[in-house]
Amino acid sequence: MVTRTRIGPLTIGTLQIEVPLMLAPMAGFTTPVFRAICRRMGSGIVFTEMVPSEGIRRRLPQTMLYLETMPEERPVGAHIYGNDPDSMAAAAAIIESLHRFDLIDINCGCPVPKIMNKGAGVGLMRDPRKIGAIVRKIREATSLPVTVKMRLGLSHREFTAPEAAQAAEEAGASAIFLHARFATQRHSGPVDLEALERIKSERSIPVIGNGGITDAARAAAMIEATGVDGVMIGQGAIGNPWVFKEIRSAWVGLPYEPPSPEERFAIISEHLRGLYALFSEKNRCKRRPSPHIERLACQAFRAHLGRYLRGARGIKALQRNLMQMETIEDVLHAVAEILEIRTKGGDTPQ
Repeated sequence: MVTRTRIGPLTIGTLQIEVPLMLAPMAGFTTPVFRAICRRMGSGIVFTEMVPSEGIRRRLPQTMLYLETMPEERPVGAHIYGNDPDSMAAAAAIIESLHRFDLIDINCGCPVPKIMNKGAGVGLMRDPRKIGAIVRKIREATSLPVTVKMRLGLSHREFTAPEAAQAAEEAGASAIFLHARFATQRHSGPVDLEALERIKSERSIPVIGNGGITDAARAAAMIEATGVDGVMIGQGAIGNPWVFKEIRSAWVGLPYEPPSPEERFAIISEHLRGLYALFSEKNRCKRRPSPHIERLACQAFRAHLGRYLRGARGIKALQRNLMQMETIEDVLHAVAEILEIRTKGGDTPQ
């Protein structure tokens, strides 16, 4: 058992992160507005959604929208996927030229079959040498730190993380973000702290633990059990960006106050409005823009809203009705009723 009593800044290559507490990249979730919210709540660094390197190389408008950022996000990492070293290196060079990003993170953990079966995402865990080749090519193409987000392997019979982490470090990676589960587990089941501790002990670059962290107690337990250099939170932050504030408060010995209904409403409103702005921008890039983009944004917010209001009375009915709601104001009025919020004149807060 490794005990760590002090949590300080973390250095990844040339980048110093104030606190080793991170928002994991998540497709469909880590949009600019949510990243900015999590930074404000205390995440030391955030990451884009998973972006296809080939789309970046070709500068496809729909792909490049995934590389939009907000100034208040920094530091922010670009999280890319692919399986061709040259294409990924070309994408990395383009990313650096945007002057928006502080590091480039390579996806070696996505378990979605259509990505994995093409040899990308967690499919790369079958070929540690290719991981090394990708890291090496990207290092040659950019001056930004290069990191790798990986899993333990595809299954318990294919535990390849030790070899993959070694290949990444030897090729010049500046850190490893390790989701301590196998691809077959996806996002459920126990995390393997023994495997995480082993890989941390074998590597000289920072190893950040990921998986199953939903509160300060679990973050502390992972650090104490494994000695990892920091923690990365994915699913545990959806609908609960305050988890970063909770963990940081615990690390410095301060009490944590959960958000009030008014604070919760304000974040929900900010998040939904920001998502609508993103959808509107993407819609403008389409050949056939949708005339119902506000409704589509409200429907897409359903996955977030269920987490924001988990346990509240009326949330199940709201989620069902969300598919019929046409406007942001409809959604926010329903949320205000669930949270029992009233403002001056009885209006829904803006």
